[in-house]
Amino acid sequence: MNQHFYSLGKKLIHKISDFNYELHQKSDAKKRLKNVELVNGKTNPKFMKLSDEYAKDVLGWRGYAYWLYVYSAMSGTFKEGWIPDNYYFKVVEPSIKGDYAKVSLLKGFTNKLLNSNAFPDIVYYVNQVYYSPDYKVIRENNIKDVLFKNTDVVVFKLDNSLQGRDIYFFNKSSFDLKNIKLLGNGVFQNYIEQHPFFSEFMPNSVGTLRITTVLDNDGNASVRASFLRIGQKKDTHVNATSDIIIAVDIQSGVLDKHGYIDHWRAIDKHPDTNILFENKRIPNFNKCISTALELQKRMPFVRCIGWDMVIDKNDEVKIMEWNGRHNDIKFCEAKQGPCFKDLGWENLWRKNK
Repeated sequence: MNQHFYSLGKKLIHKISDFNYELHQKSDAKKRLKNVELVNGKTNPKFMKLSDEYAKDVLGWRGYAYWLYVYSAMSGTFKEGWIPDNYYFKVVEPSIKGDYAKVSLLKGFTNKLLNSNAFPDIVYYVNQVYYSPDYKVIRENNIKDVLFKNTDVVVFKLDNSLQGRDIYFFNKSSFDLKNIKLLGNGVFQNYIEQHPFFSEFMPNSVGTLRITTVLDNDGNASVRASFLRIGQKKDTHVNATSDIIIAVDIQSGVLDKHGYIDHWRAIDKHPDTNILFENKRIPNFNKCISTALELQKRMPFVRCIGWDMVIDKNDEVKIMEWNGRHNDIKFCEAKQGPCFKDLGWENLWRKNK
């Protein structure tokens, strides 16, 4: 009897969580649709109808249509093969990643799993113990010397940090181990001195180049989309509440002429520095691509990853973090999609029935 009630309770919690998630998704999509239509005009009703039909007939539920409305508004047409953001989260991710995606939220595993010097990791703090990137224990009284040996500023990122949240900056004078212990597990990283290309847009915060990779059923890795996120004058680092997103051509590394701010309101230049986006090319972009592909192959169980990276002042690729869990495909799909059309993701819901 107890097991029966436990099972019912678990199902009820899942339904409530799913309802709240869809409510948030619908609200988010409506805001973005409104802002896109302010520039592009009202979306053709024909495309809305095609979105409804595609969501119901191909993806199995009409509730996936509202992201297809946004994609259609951005593109000025309807394209078969688009993956709605909520379909990706609810159907695709469990099928091609499962619980393995959660490991990307635990910063201490990064070098153990990926074994790359592209990450600026200096120290992992995990369960009351400090570790070097090669997982040797560091004594507490040596931590400050280790952290500030080659840098004046360190960044501390908590486990489970997402969208620019739970990120802290310390210099040698402000560093206090007691405060770190109160924050919890995470990683200390060198503060990256970015390439002048990114500083031209915004010198106050480090830009973030997102490259999305996929591993297909035959084990082949490919790059599917890319965009650049840059902060505003008030930001210490790029975060989801104020970032500016610009699509990047995955063949050339050239920026799109429009950036998007405040739920996808289009702009053509940075609002603080007035630097235009059009025709700007990411430096050393080919190395960014090759690094992302190499690391995707090292992480075969998580088959779609968003790599957040930047080129530093020495023209080297530095990866801030890797996003295995819900790595946000909606902007890519709207601007560059369908990015995943050849992978058969639209059929996954049938296999999961």
